[in-house]
Amino acid sequence: MTKVVKYGLLLLLFGSLMLVRFFENELFYDPYLQFFKNDYLYIDNPRREIFKLTMFTVWRYTLNTIISLAILFVFFKDKSIIKFSVFIYGIACIVLMAIYLYFVVNPRQEDYYMFFNVRRFLIQPVILILLLPAFYYHKLKV
Repeated sequence: MTKVVKYGLLLLLFGSLMLVRFFENELFYDPYLQFFKNDYLYIDNPRREIFKLTMFTVWRYTLNTIISLAILFVFFKDKSIIKFSVFIYGIACIVLMAIYLYFVVNPRQEDYYMFFNVRRFLIQPVILILLLPAFYYHKLKV
């Protein structure tokens, strides 16, 4: 793969992540988008459909994961990195969704900040931001 193709693909993939973020209101059911834009520490939890919210959160996480794995593959071209990343994303999904559902089902005002951060890991490509430099550093050391 030439550098031009590689950088073009990376630009397209990072652009895809930006489009997911840009069109989040149209693509996903998430009453917490508006909730966390306001002064959420002082207002009540929004009304929500738990099953629908969970499915759309999993869908968004999956979409970000697929794009992130493609970025990692284009960047490193190493199947072992992709296999390890799939494992990390899978474990993170299970653990973070369990914590997320706890906060959705048992909303308490004192937990909103922790809920906000757990939710951020699910709906934004934060894991990619952690894995890219970690794998790059690992490649430099090997």
